Amino acid sequence: MANSFPWLTVLVFLPLAGAATLCLVKDSTARWIALAVTLADFAAALPLWWLFDQQSSQMQFTEHIAWITAPPIHYSLGVDGISLPLVLMTAALMPLCVLASWTSVTTRVNGFMATLLVMETAMLGVFVALDFVLFYVFWEAMLIPMYLLIGVWGGPNRLYAAIKFFLYTLAGSVLLLVAILVLYFYGGRTFDILALSQVTYSASLQTWLFLAFFAAFAVKVPMFPFHTWLPDAHVEAPTAGSVILASVLLKMGTYGFLRFSLPMLPDASRAMTPLMVGLSIVAIIYGAYMALAQTDLKKLIAYSSVSHMGFVTLGLFVLNQQGIEGAVMQMVNHGITTGALFLCVGIIYERTHSRLIADNVGLAKPMPQYATLLVIFALSSLGLPGTNSFVGEFLVLVGTFLWSKTATALASLGIILAAAYMLWMVQRVAFGVPSPLQLPKLTDLNRRELATLAPLVLLVFWIGLYPNPFVSRMHASVTKTLDSMARTKVAPATHPSAAVPVTVLATSSDNEAAEGQKP
Repeated sequence: MANSFPWLTVLVFLPLAGAATLCLVKDSTARWIALAVTLADFAAALPLWWLFDQQSSQMQFTEHIAWITAPPIHYSLGVDGISLPLVLMTAALMPLCVLASWTSVTTRVNGFMATLLVMETAMLGVFVALDFVLFYVFWEAMLIPMYLLIGVWGGPNRLYAAIKFFLYTLAGSVLLLVAILVLYFYGGRTFDILALSQVTYSASLQTWLFLAFFAAFAVKVPMFPFHTWLPDAHVEAPTAGSVILASVLLKMGTYGFLRFSLPMLPDASRAMTPLMVGLSIVAIIYGAYMALAQTDLKKLIAYSSVSHMGFVTLGLFVLNQQGIEGAVMQMVNHGITTGALFLCVGIIYERTHSRLIADNVGLAKPMPQYATLLVIFALSSLGLPGTNSFVGEFLVLVGTFLWSKTATALASLGIILAAAYMLWMVQRVAFGVPSPLQLPKLTDLNRRELATLAPLVLLVFWIGLYPNPFVSRMHASVTKTLDSMARTKVAPATHPSAAVPVTVLATSSDNEAAEGQKP
């Protein structure tokens, strides 16, 4: 059944079918239909976790149908240990986004919910596509619903933030399309991602392709200095938009580096490692330092995302098992923790109609449940042992230590600064002295809000105390990625129409044997 049932097709297109249904119903019904569809989609994702063979590094639950004959474009889907946790995280967060928007979105509700569902289809498609054209379709399809979420249901400066987000990401996507076409002509005239990962390209071509990929993926992460669109987008987006943006969209950039740049362009990836590590460390320190200066809760969390995503790119480009597994774990952990923090901001904004720290002081007394959960998520964000973020950051720092002790010391400053800005925020918001006029207006979490945050609390402690089920499922796929980077250099054909030699993998034992035969 695992091989015959189209799990991924159902998972990807069920939300799209739900979005089409929402166009025919009234606003009062739209919320319930959107909630039912996202819960059903999450239920469809759960079997992937249980049926996944964690010993295999191959793509699983694959579907392959010819889409266009010439050029050969296929409807090709599959997941491995790298994409599986991102798929599950996306499916788990979408019902929470619907619940978070239950009362905050009061205009064009059916349009808002339909946009969320279209967004879910595009995001899931990015993580499961195995054909480059199909991947690019999903990659670009994601821009329109995110633009609408910010531009239609956002804050006072929503149009500026939406256009800025759209232009930044579209500019990078154009170069991504150019890189895909170059890979097609130099990689044997195929768009098959797995086949293109087995081809060796010349060093100069790898460099140009890496830079084109970098333009698309670095903007999406966003890496320093391409991050300036992120704070504006977060501040103006509705709560659900901020959660999706921080928890899922940013991960598409790091997923692109791991899925395409490392296995396809190993020589360029190794050559660019010092630059990528340097930019990552700058992002870690700069993002944390900027978060210290923020008075707006959303901007504080937005700049903390720049810092935390710096740990992800750092782990990816130290090019070892611990670093990459830590980076994948941190993608998931950041999605859980930062998404929860944005949900907390949305909850208090509904009560006080302000995101300023000065207007949300001393909430522990009138809202003890809210304050408790806020403290848990803040401690997770700063990497307290026993919480999920500690696992990812620890593995990243271990991998970085194997690459450079100096880089590890500099990256550790980000953890110290995270403790500073998170504890400063918690001290004021939860335990500060409130205004006498605030207390009568504030009520604690209702059942819907508790239901929204409770699953994320469980994930914070489950991953923090027992991360092995997550790490074990990604281990084989990460090992395969590193093995693909150890391939021998083969001189490629000089003309794009000529056949390109297939990559030869060099194992560690082969290398040792070769060394022993040298005079």
